[in-house]
Amino acid sequence: MTATGLRPGTGDLRAGTSRRHLGPALRGPAEPGPAGLGPADLEAAAARIAPHIVRTPLLRGPVTAAHGSRLLLKAEHLQLGGSFKTRGAANAVLALGADRVVTGSSGNHGIALARLARTLGIRLTVVLAQGASPAKAAAVRALGAETLRVGGGVAEREERARTLAQETGALLVPSSDHPLVVAGQGTAGSELLADAPATETVYVPTGGGGLLAGVCLAATGRPVRVVGVEPALTPRYARSLAAGRPVRLPPSTTVADGLRGQCPGHVPLPIIRDRVDDLIAVGDAEILAATALLHRHGVHAEPSGAVALAGALRAGRREYAVAIVSGGNTPARLHATHPDPHTDQYPDSHTDPYPAARTKEHTS
Repeated sequence: MTATGLRPGTGDLRAGTSRRHLGPALRGPAEPGPAGLGPADLEAAAARIAPHIVRTPLLRGPVTAAHGSRLLLKAEHLQLGGSFKTRGAANAVLALGADRVVTGSSGNHGIALARLARTLGIRLTVVLAQGASPAKAAAVRALGAETLRVGGGVAEREERARTLAQETGALLVPSSDHPLVVAGQGTAGSELLADAPATETVYVPTGGGGLLAGVCLAATGRPVRVVGVEPALTPRYARSLAAGRPVRLPPSTTVADGLRGQCPGHVPLPIIRDRVDDLIAVGDAEILAATALLHRHGVHAEPSGAVALAGALRAGRREYAVAIVSGGNTPARLHATHPDPHTDQYPDSHTDPYPAARTKEHTS
């Protein structure tokens, strides 16, 4: 359901927020941002990835005391591959072209790339950190990709992916920290603002920062607040902006497994710095409560996908808002559609739309 009929907010939408810089709101709609990216890059990305994604709907959100019935959900849990990550992955792979790709991923980016690799005949290796979801790792393998698990956290994962790409001559496609990935992920923001032009605030789950940076680009020249929502256990962007430099955090165990990164991205950070209006931190209990609320509402999000709603509930602003439900790759959904190729067992009568290929998971 789209948000037609929502009326615009009145007054200064940014009054009272913690916006650090107001300059980007004064830019013309075609002027590029700090990474050389601008709305035109999002338009090019949208055209490039159109055959490989679906335009996800805006759904009416749960009625809450703060928002009443004015909260909408951008349903990226219904995206192909189960998350918004398909957008950025497709834009990078299609624009750059390669027969071998390496990435570091918590799971959803790896799943998105594995779907594309299977379609395009690309050899893919996905490097996973020690705490990565076993169900997501199994889904990557079921799609025909190889996984490589390393000790430590996301920082060690990313370093191993960079080294492997250099050693093999493969194309490195980061989950967030690349201009083409940011532009692809930003198409979710372009869609929601086109479908709900009266939106006053967009709440964006923030891990690697690619989606938040992309939404910031989509909001260029628009009177809309952009709020990033980080797990309280890994507020890398809030800490970095407060310090005026990139800050590396220790490995995290937040229930939002897709948002456990330790460092802000070099590409997203300046875009976020120059356009974000606020950053909110939410605890694991709030994330789980938002996840449960979405499930009762019929939206089967994973915890990472519920973080934006948790932020909207914490903010408690009575406004026309959109919370991005960024992913729905729950263990149950993944087991139903992507069983582990180590066993080739399919539950009940489900049929895997991407038949399993026998691969091995390595450790290092």
